[in-house]
Amino acid sequence: MSWWPRTSPLVDPEDPRAPSAEKWATLSEEERALVLDALPSEFPPDEASPPEGDEHRRAKEMATDALTTFFERIGRRIYISAELPVYYPGERMFAPDVIAVTEVSTHPRKHWTVSHEGKGLDFILEILVSGRRRKDLVENPARYARLGVPEYFVLDLGRQVLRGWRLQPGESTYHSVLPIRGTLSSRVLGLELSLENGRLRFHFGPASIPQSHELIARLEQAVVEQTQKRQEEALALEQALEQANAQLAEEARLRAEEARLRAEEARLRAEEARLRAEAEERVAQERVQREGAEERLVQALQELDRLRKEREPPR
Repeated sequence: MSWWPRTSPLVDPEDPRAPSAEKWATLSEEERALVLDALPSEFPPDEASPPEGDEHRRAKEMATDALTTFFERIGRRIYISAELPVYYPGERMFAPDVIAVTEVSTHPRKHWTVSHEGKGLDFILEILVSGRRRKDLVENPARYARLGVPEYFVLDLGRQVLRGWRLQPGESTYHSVLPIRGTLSSRVLGLELSLENGRLRFHFGPASIPQSHELIARLEQAVVEQTQKRQEEALALEQALEQANAQLAEEARLRAEEARLRAEEARLRAEEARLRAEAEERVAQERVQREGAEERLVQALQELDRLRKEREPPR
């Protein structure tokens, strides 16, 4: 039994390859769909490469994450994938660590079949940790150049070296990409590649492209700063409200005190008026009494004078 259970008359289960370009052109849409379904998405057990550990996994994930996030942000259609089975016409399947294809749909795929997609790979990145150096540094450059892949880069984590190759127009062999100020240029991606603190970084102009965890950290920091700012603003507002309430309470107290003083002033005026009226009344009464007394005194004097005259003897 074949290691890959899906079969098609057009795919050899013992040596599964995509049909040649000539053969593909003769197939119907139904036959092409059967071929695509029959092509395996994994290596035969005897050809599978052993896992290379966390360093390899992290470097691959960070590269695909940074590129995918960046191109989504700027709205550029570049398909990015990692360890995706790739089928060129008549070639054995291979699965690079990271691939990029420009100006295509970015929907998920089980494999990249050149005849079906209508385009080959534009960019390949292999990450070398403990794998076969000859495969990544000798065999792959020859194979990818023969297949017409415009750019090929190798991140050699073991030796902390970044290498790059590029096809010149009309040529079928790679030329090395020379570093400029410590970075390698990718014309396909429109980015610069460099090694920083043992990690691969992509640069757009002078700026490094952040990875998701860095964007999340920045967002979290921005949220923290915004939260602190809002808390400070809320505290300042609360203090301002307390001051305003205290000021309003003081103004209310002063208005109440002013009203009390006005009431007291009115009471004193009323009391003063009452006392003045009483005094005037007393003065009037005393004047009446004095006038009465004076009148009685005049009458008494007149009576005395009359009596005195009556007592005098006649002359």
